[in-house]
Amino acid sequence: MNSQADKAEAFRRLHDRRNVLVLPNAWDVPSARVFEDEGFPAVATSSAGMMVSLGYPDGEEIPTEEFVSAVKRIARALAVPLSADVVGGFGDSPQGVARSVKSVISAGAVGINIEDFVHITKKLLPVDKQANRLKALVRLRKSLKVPFVINARTDALRFGAGDDEAKLDDAVRRAEAYRDLGADCVYPMGLTDPALISRFVKALDFPVNVMVRKGLPPVAELKRLGVARVSFGPSASYAAMGLLKRAAKEVREKGTYGALLEGAIDFDELNSLAVPRKVRPD
Repeated sequence: MNSQADKAEAFRRLHDRRNVLVLPNAWDVPSARVFEDEGFPAVATSSAGMMVSLGYPDGEEIPTEEFVSAVKRIARALAVPLSADVVGGFGDSPQGVARSVKSVISAGAVGINIEDFVHITKKLLPVDKQANRLKALVRLRKSLKVPFVINARTDALRFGAGDDEAKLDDAVRRAEAYRDLGADCVYPMGLTDPALISRFVKALDFPVNVMVRKGLPPVAELKRLGVARVSFGPSASYAAMGLLKRAAKEVREKGTYGALLEGAIDFDELNSLAVPRKVRPD
């Protein structure tokens, strides 16, 4: 993968429904490099993990320039493709979203994840409004030399109206619309039940992304169900912060250092994670 366009094509090919792309979500350079060094073929950013690490809550309170700068630092440290979670797109209009995403692609990302709800209000966007944003992104992709991957997320299962069945129907309708507009993968946030995953995948007949959370079946089962992509979401950030809390509590209450030292990397390995990798590890 000698160019960004090569990375974009490679990332697109990873969305093969005969296999499952397990996509870890990093929040900074060293976490991204750890995932790459462990052999993952691509890495994504976690919006919550990355923004909180920079002192902002999840959402779009972070200045766009600071967000793009963080993506750029991660992208230049990796030899594998990087996909960026752009939340709602950092724009008040389809054109504004396209400008922000163009900056993210210019920073080195070859994929994006975009949501269809508003963080502040926790309300879903009308389908036609989200459709206009996706149309703008498809036009942008055609104008660039980087055929970036669009992962269209819907939060209908969380914030839709009606009972669970109505929410599932809404999620399917939205995902079908996003698929038909040119998204490369659809992402029904909150889907963990095997039977519902199977229904959703069969209804879409298209690459589907699910996120690691309690109750999600193992990767082998997800492959059987036809899932194309499994992302970590913020779970790695949760795990890392949980370890720090346990280590801090042990030192404070017991005066011992087991959690700090067991399984830890050393200084040389930590320092090496800041050196950009030019060749993919074997």
